[in-house]
Amino acid sequence: MTSPLAKPDERPIVRALGLRVGWGDVVLLESVSFQVKRGEIFAVLGGSGAGKSTLLRFLVGLEMPLAGEIDIAGRGAPDLDRGLPPFGVMFQGGALFGSMTVGENVGMVLQEWTKLPPDAIRAIARAKLRLVGLEDAIDKLPSELSGGMKKRAAIARALALDPSLVFLDEPSAGLDPVTSAELDELVVTLNETLGLSVVLVTHELESVFEIVHRCILLDKSEKGIIAEGDPRELRGSSDPRVSAFFQRKSRHG
Repeated sequence: MTSPLAKPDERPIVRALGLRVGWGDVVLLESVSFQVKRGEIFAVLGGSGAGKSTLLRFLVGLEMPLAGEIDIAGRGAPDLDRGLPPFGVMFQGGALFGSMTVGENVGMVLQEWTKLPPDAIRAIARAKLRLVGLEDAIDKLPSELSGGMKKRAAIARALALDPSLVFLDEPSAGLDPVTSAELDELVVTLNETLGLSVVLVTHELESVFEIVHRCILLDKSEKGIIAEGDPRELRGSSDPRVSAFFQRKSRHG
């Protein structure tokens, strides 16, 4: 496994300050603050129901926080009505359109946000698929792909507009260990070769220990962050909730 970058750029590409996340009177997360550095692979962790994927939805602008501030790449909170977002997103499960080819799935982002002609869009889609090792699958339908290939295609789509930041929601979920490790390698390669900043929502600790620079750990009962830092160091936390998560032990012994 290729090791993660030794020292990411210190300038934050994502800032969250005092976020309250929820809907109406239902508050899922309270007073959430953290930063993601440029060039960093950063993980959002937590047990079931802790709000990992929900937090991602708020970070990318699909939902508006009840309170607090979000800044992405110095442009404030995401607003898709303002124009091209400075990031790409791979949603949980890949979320590819089954009636479109892999190339069309990647190209649809370019169709929506650019005025490029079809030939140029296909050429760019091919180039992005080449980055993730799927150039030969450009004319295949998602149903013809394996689970790992679907995840790679979704990452290619997230890279279509050359973002400096991508959000990946559970990229290894449902994959066998070998395929999961190959996907980890891809994420590290993109991080190192493109300088790509990555915010990763996952529950796969093996991947976290292999490729992540820093992480936050969300806790359902606390409705917020109970730990932040290098995941390899957090295994030795004096907080039993944190050490139990990273060592996968029962809190009751």
